[in-house]
Amino acid sequence: MSIILKAENISKQYRLGTVGTGTLRDDFKRNWAKLRGKEDPFLKVGAVNDRSQKSTEDYVWALRDINFEVKQGEVLGIIGKNGAGKSTLLKILSRVTAPTTGVIKSRGRIASLLEVGTGFHHELTGRENIYLNGAILGMTRAEINTKLDEIIHFSGCERYIDTPTKRYSSGMTVRLAFAVAAHLEPEILVVDEVLAVGDAEFQKKAIGKMQDISQGEGRTVLFVSHNMASVRSLCIRGLLLENGTSIYEGDIDSTVGHYLDKNKTKTSKSFVSPLVFSEDQIVRIKSFKILSKIQTGSEFDYEFVLESRYSNTVELAIGFVTSQNERVYQIFSGNSCEPFNLIDGEQIIRGSIKQLPLTAGSYTLNLWAGSGKIQYVFHKDALQVEVSLGSFKETKIVAHRNYALVGDAKWEYHD
Repeated sequence: MSIILKAENISKQYRLGTVGTGTLRDDFKRNWAKLRGKEDPFLKVGAVNDRSQKSTEDYVWALRDINFEVKQGEVLGIIGKNGAGKSTLLKILSRVTAPTTGVIKSRGRIASLLEVGTGFHHELTGRENIYLNGAILGMTRAEINTKLDEIIHFSGCERYIDTPTKRYSSGMTVRLAFAVAAHLEPEILVVDEVLAVGDAEFQKKAIGKMQDISQGEGRTVLFVSHNMASVRSLCIRGLLLENGTSIYEGDIDSTVGHYLDKNKTKTSKSFVSPLVFSEDQIVRIKSFKILSKIQTGSEFDYEFVLESRYSNTVELAIGFVTSQNERVYQIFSGNSCEPFNLIDGEQIIRGSIKQLPLTAGSYTLNLWAGSGKIQYVFHKDALQVEVSLGSFKETKIVAHRNYALVGDAKWEYHD
C-alpha cells in the first residue's frame, strides 16, 4: 500500500503568557522573516511540555520532532495522557494550525472531527448546518444532496433536523457533525475524543462506520481516544505520545501495552480500609487479603475481615475491572450461599473459587458489602492485582485472544 500521509520533524511551540515580541520593531522582523520563508529570529529553545512541572521558560513545545507515516487504508491510533500533544498533532494534520517546524505531506481530502460542533452555526438548522459543514469540509452541493438522507438517518436527528442546532444537546450535535464527516468520503478521516460525548449506541455505530470506511472503502483513519478497548478494536497501528514527543510506535496491542505499563500503579495482595468506623455505619470491611497466587485457571482464595455493630446479615462481592475501566467479572456471595450472619464485633469470612477465569493482565478490585439492595460499604479501586499466565490443564497455557474471561469446558466426539 502507498503512503498517503507523512509527518516529518513536526514541532509546535507556544508562548506562555502575553503573545508578541514586546516591540513593534521585533514584530516587524518576525513577520518579514516569515514572508521570506526564514526561521523565526526570536525562536527560543523552550521547555518540555510537562504539565506537572512548573517552568521558568516563556515558551513550551507542545510537540517536538514527531515523525511517522500512514499507509492508505490504515487506521492509526494516537494515544497518550492528557497534555501529551494528541489534539495539537491532529490540528496540525487537519491544517487548523501550522507547525512551528516540519512539514506534513498528504494525498487526498482530509476530513476532521476535532471538537463538538466545529464548523456549526448554532442559529442555523441541522439541515442548513449539513450544507455549511459539508462545504467547509470540501463537499460540493451536489455531493451533499446525494448523501443528505443518509447523513440525516445516520445521525438519528430526523425529528429535529429543521430545528436550530442551538437547541441540540452536545450529544445530538456530535452525532450530526460525525455523520457529515463520515459521509464526506475523504481519503483521510481525523477523529478526536469527541465520540465520548455520544451515547453507547452511537459510539458503537460510529466505530462500525469507521471500520467500514477503513476496511470496506480503503480509506485512512487517524483516531484519538482514551478508551483503549475502542482503540484496540478499531486501529491497526499505534503512536504513543508523552510530553509532546513520540516515545513508541508499533502494532496497536504493543502500543497500548506500553501505554498501560507506563501508567501502571503498584500491585498488592491486601487492602486495609483507610476509613474509621463511623457512628452511622453498620458494617465495614476492615481489611481484605488474597491468600493464593493470582493466575489464570488456578484456585483463587481470599479473606474478608469485617467489623459489625450488633448482629447483622451481610453479602459480599469482589469486582474485577480491566485497565480500560471495563467491569468484566464479579464474585458475589449471594450467587452461591445464604447471607452471612455477623455477630457484634469482628469476624473473618474466607472464600475460594476453583479456577480463576481471567486472562493475564492488570485488574483493579472493587470491594462491596451489603444486604439485598442496601449497601453498607463500597471501596472502588481498593487494590490492583496482576493476573499471571496460567492454564486449566498443565499442558495448555491459556491464549489471550482479546477476551478478558476464559473458561474450561468438556469437549467430546459424537456420532
